[in-house]
Amino acid sequence: MSGASATSEKTDVRVYGGPTALIAYGGLRLVTDPTFDPPGEYPMPLPGDHKLVKTGPSPVTAADLGRVDAVLLSHDEHDDNLDNSGRAFLPEVPVVFTTVSGAGRLGGNAQGLAFWETAELKRPDGGTVTVTAVPARHGPVGCEPISGDVVGFMLTSDGLPSIYVSGDNAALEHVKEIADKFAPVDTAVLFLGGARMDFAFDNALLTLDSAQGAEAAKVLGARRVVPAHFDSWAHFKEGRHEIEAAFTEAGLADRLDFAR
Repeated sequence: MSGASATSEKTDVRVYGGPTALIAYGGLRLVTDPTFDPPGEYPMPLPGDHKLVKTGPSPVTAADLGRVDAVLLSHDEHDDNLDNSGRAFLPEVPVVFTTVSGAGRLGGNAQGLAFWETAELKRPDGGTVTVTAVPARHGPVGCEPISGDVVGFMLTSDGLPSIYVSGDNAALEHVKEIADKFAPVDTAVLFLGGARMDFAFDNALLTLDSAQGAEAAKVLGARRVVPAHFDSWAHFKEGRHEIEAAFTEAGLADRLDFAR
């Protein structure tokens, strides 16, 4: 078996629309931001008649995923990252890693992790996977009182390549902080899409756009980039075409893996 195929087998990632991905790592199965609802509208708790609009169906149900050992939930307050079906799924999982404030809202099996805090999961072979909460910011500086707290995750384990899950992060400066501690990263699951809303923060980016995603890949020294969170919702402004164009322009097209 070649090194490349061995690495690929150890870090199998499948993206199922929006921010939902299944990561097989060290014999464990971890799901990011579970969303399984059909297309529809979700009212936003803001002044005015604002809604999140889901435009595409989820290709899987929670049951289709089989055994899940943990959820990596970047935040619990927005329906495009945790919808009704995803919320109902959480109690079926042994542990849900999320923000400290989110764990307070969710209760139960939710475990809040502050930036740089770690938790460990037991591997079936007796080893451990370390889950490190890493910084993220869901919009421009100072956005937290409105957009809420958000967190990213780094997965590391002896003998395995590292995996970074960005969550809904719009701050390249946080990516640089993460790179200082963890680069080079083997696989970066980047939430892209260039999300914007014309009524929020003067239309500022709420997640990385495609060009920033390519820059993040460079900063992280990522061998593979798995784009997520760029389709199935109306507030995403850039899709697969823009991502491919930006990574090609940056000379990084060979690192893209849409993992469908």
